[in-house]
Amino acid sequence: MSPLPDPKRTVTELKELRALTADENGAQRVAFTPAWLAARAWLREKLAALPVEVHTDAAGNLWATLRGEAEAALLIGGHLDSVPNGGWLDGCLNVLAGLEILRRLSAQYDGKPPVTVRLVDWADEEGARFGKSLFGSSACSGNLDMNEARGLRDKQGISLPEALKVVGVDFERVKDSGVELKTAAAYLELHIEQGPVLLDLDLPLGAVLGTFGVERHAITFHGQAAHSGSTPMNRRHDAFLAAAKMSPEIYHIAEHSGGGVCTIGSCTTQPGIVTSVVEECRITLDQRHLDAGRLATMLQEAKEASERFAQEGNVRVSWERLWQIAPRPFNDELIALCDEAIRETCGTVHRLPSGPLHDAAEVAAAGVPTVMMFVQSLHGISHNKIEDTREEHLELCVTAFDRLAGKAMEWIRTRS
Repeated sequence: MSPLPDPKRTVTELKELRALTADENGAQRVAFTPAWLAARAWLREKLAALPVEVHTDAAGNLWATLRGEAEAALLIGGHLDSVPNGGWLDGCLNVLAGLEILRRLSAQYDGKPPVTVRLVDWADEEGARFGKSLFGSSACSGNLDMNEARGLRDKQGISLPEALKVVGVDFERVKDSGVELKTAAAYLELHIEQGPVLLDLDLPLGAVLGTFGVERHAITFHGQAAHSGSTPMNRRHDAFLAAAKMSPEIYHIAEHSGGGVCTIGSCTTQPGIVTSVVEECRITLDQRHLDAGRLATMLQEAKEASERFAQEGNVRVSWERLWQIAPRPFNDELIALCDEAIRETCGTVHRLPSGPLHDAAEVAAAGVPTVMMFVQSLHGISHNKIEDTREEHLELCVTAFDRLAGKAMEWIRTRS
């Protein structure tokens, strides 16, 4: 009989890591800080009990490799880093579930599974310190914008290259980490959902279809400042009035987009005083969808609406793209295997897209067949110390993720 993973051990280790790297405000494992380094050292101690090769690549990603009969590799990924005052599960659940899978495979195959299995702890997934998410995985995929990253600085004025040097990473060589994907045949990632979909469905686990594409813009309405007391309402060129009409409109756009979301996240006005009609109003719009065509339609509808509202208010409007990323759909065959693993574990499965980005998106962009599994989040909240998941659901996700790993190994073997 094949050995089974020990999900309770994973829950115990999650609590152990929380005790080591969190305070009363939550997790403090911001990348490239002492707490993050302590978490890495703790993980290395766990890995030392296994017949794995451990090394840090050119981008600071930590790899543990269990050599198999075949060179083709199953990658299991996650990240130990957190946002400041973060939750106890975001990122590290993936790593510790992967650690448990390595233990199970090592025991079952006496240290030599049919295919190579590699656990990766990606460096700085969160981007909390420098504002650049997915650093390690985007360096590995080759998608990191070196010029942009070179100029990033934290609140103390320390540059990203300077911070990397402290932990032994040469910024100019980070893309050399791409060699790690040379033998990658599939990539699996487990994550808390971070949202309320599975919670509202009362389901513990879900198979992830892919990560949303994102269009992020600043929209500025240009009007005319005028005295708030002496200017009649019908004579105003009020930039704020035009901008305000965008708020209900984006909900309408999202509602008929077939699964998209739109968010106005900030609003600033000039001159910004109570005695003046608003001359300039700048809002930021974030739009996300799993389908590239529908994302483009959402953007076009928002632009047309802004022009209409500007015309109605006798003001001008201008757009500036802040950021954009294409949707990253996951591999259909691996999604089906994820479905199977969840059904075998708890009977019911739901497929859903991921609104947040994950390292899996960068691995998929590099051409590696990829899938993610979600486990329910209580409150639908993450990046917060109240982030939580029922322990029985944590144990279920470790069991299901282990099943998925076994299925993915067989899938790799039959394709080789």
